[in-house]
Amino acid sequence: MALNKPNFSRGPRPPFKKKEAEHSINQFIRVPEIRLVGDNVEPGIYNTKVALAMAEEQELDLVEISPNATPPVCKIIDYNKFIYEQKKKLKEIKSNAKQTVIKEIRFGPNTDDHDFEFKLKHAQKFLEAGEKVRAYVHFKGRAIVYKEQGEILLLRFAQAVEEVGKVEQLPKLEGKRMFLTLAPKAAKK
Repeated sequence: MALNKPNFSRGPRPPFKKKEAEHSINQFIRVPEIRLVGDNVEPGIYNTKVALAMAEEQELDLVEISPNATPPVCKIIDYNKFIYEQKKKLKEIKSNAKQTVIKEIRFGPNTDDHDFEFKLKHAQKFLEAGEKVRAYVHFKGRAIVYKEQGEILLLRFAQAVEEVGKVEQLPKLEGKRMFLTLAPKAAKK
C-alpha cells in the first residue's frame, strides 16, 4: 500500500520589496502648496507644480524635508547627495557617542587585606577614568554560608572608593554572586 505524501511545493516567491524612500521627492509630493528653501531659490511659499518646474530647470530634485509643517517644507537639492550627507552626519554622531565601560572586580568571601587594597587601587583608577565598576563576591561551594561576610566586604569597598565613585546599586545576591555597582562621580566644575 503506497502512502500519499503531501506536495509541499512552495510556489512562486513573492517579489522583492524595494525599500521605500525616507522622503517624498518630485512627483510623490502630494500637497498643492509648499514652503521652498535651498540654494539658488527665493525662499517662500510656492505652488508644487511651480517648484517642480524650478527643480527640473536646475536638474535637481524637489525633496520634502519637513512633511509635518504647514505648509510642508521642501528643498531643491540632489537627493542622492542629501542622503549621503545624512548618513555621514549620523555616523559622526554615533562615533562621538561615549560607550559606558563596566570593569569587574572579583572578591572571595575571605579576601585578605592586601588583596582588598590591591583591588581597591584598581577600582579607583577605573572610576577616575570615568568607567563604571562592578565588584562582586563569588561564593564557591559551601562558602555561601558567609553571605554576611561578603556583604560587609562590598560595603567596606564602597566606603573606600567614596571620594571617586558613588554607589549605583547596593549589594545584591544573584545566584552564587553578590554584586555591587559603582559609577564615577561627576567631574567637579
